[in-house]
Amino acid sequence: MTRENWRSGVFKTKKEILSSSHAHVIPGRVERFAQMQIPLVIGKREGYYLWDMDGHELMDFHLNGGTFNLGHRNPLVVDVLRTALDSLDIGNHHFPSASRAELAEKLTALTPGNLEYTVFAASGSEANDVAIKSARVATGRRKIVALDCAFHGRTGMAGAVGDDSAARYFLSDYPAEFIKVPYDDLEAMEKALCAADVAAVLIETIPATCGFPIPSAEYLPGVKSLCAKYGSLYIADEVQTGLGRTGQLWAVDVWGVAPDILVTGKGLSGGVYPMAAALLSQKVGHWLSDNPWGHVSTFGGSEIGCHVAMAVLDICSRQDTVSNINDIAAYLGAGLKDIQSRHPFFKQIHQQGLIFGLQFDHPNGGAHMSKALYDKGIWAMFAGFDLSRLQFKPGLLVDTPYCDEALQRFESAIPFAEKSGRKKSSMSMSPG
Repeated sequence: MTRENWRSGVFKTKKEILSSSHAHVIPGRVERFAQMQIPLVIGKREGYYLWDMDGHELMDFHLNGGTFNLGHRNPLVVDVLRTALDSLDIGNHHFPSASRAELAEKLTALTPGNLEYTVFAASGSEANDVAIKSARVATGRRKIVALDCAFHGRTGMAGAVGDDSAARYFLSDYPAEFIKVPYDDLEAMEKALCAADVAAVLIETIPATCGFPIPSAEYLPGVKSLCAKYGSLYIADEVQTGLGRTGQLWAVDVWGVAPDILVTGKGLSGGVYPMAAALLSQKVGHWLSDNPWGHVSTFGGSEIGCHVAMAVLDICSRQDTVSNINDIAAYLGAGLKDIQSRHPFFKQIHQQGLIFGLQFDHPNGGAHMSKALYDKGIWAMFAGFDLSRLQFKPGLLVDTPYCDEALQRFESAIPFAEKSGRKKSSMSMSPG
């Protein structure tokens, strides 16, 4: 690329964007998706649709982990952002702010338990780092227990909990301090906690990157009881599962668990401004008084972002939104079961509300379905830690005609994914 082209700031073709992204931004990802024959460069996006720059239409069932729960460029959310820009900017994180105070009060009112404090962040990873630091100072303990199949981000401490392959790659794993246990195994959890030296258990309420396996009814309440028994805190990572997707505003509400810390992000942004937060109980958040600058985040709690997040919370907690989530969950679940009955390759459905983890009868079946669905006009992401599974996340506001079209495209893709599975034996893809 020439200096003249750089100054113009205009890429005229999809090929130029792919080439520049390979040269300067994400070379490995460009190569991996090219191997899968998914050369997606997103151009137009509206509602629950994306269009590749070449015009290829895609129904969005990935939603970037729930970032676009309310659709791409939701008109109400975009209007709120535009209005906020008439009088506000990011603000100064050192000082009180009406916008931050209002959002924090709303979050306290809408979350389970007594989560009185909000520490704002620009990403879920940063918010998980805050949660870990807060748990450590509150308990005087260093150890954190997490699930061996979980994903909590790629920053410092967040990257060292859950599956730590990336942390290990960067020589940033700390196995003595971040203990991993199997999912849905209370015996293993008690063994990890019984020495009473663990600061907190950090749990994705439904682990996303391994394909949304649904916990047994007693698991999450059992973990909460073990935390109380051994003096550990319970941190709920609701970055992907929160904000209504399960049919409750927070997934922990489904199991009646009140965490000591709750982390939210992705969808809180409305898809238009980065927003995340760690919500802390008074006991956990005492450091905010003792050490006022113990954590700072220049862009955490941006004032214009706070207005976006308040609009998101209003929409996600409305009764008509909740009713639509539950109606569409039943409708889409029934449609997928009907398709499954005709296709043995489509092995299993893991569902809680509008969270779907779809499993296929091949070690790379979820990845093969991603490709086949891409060709048929749906974008849904394979589960990075279990390539047999597909993450399937419809938007919270979709209607039944949208689902009917998606189900037709989905079923038409299955034979092609099954055929690919017979041809290809392995692949390596492990995104967050």
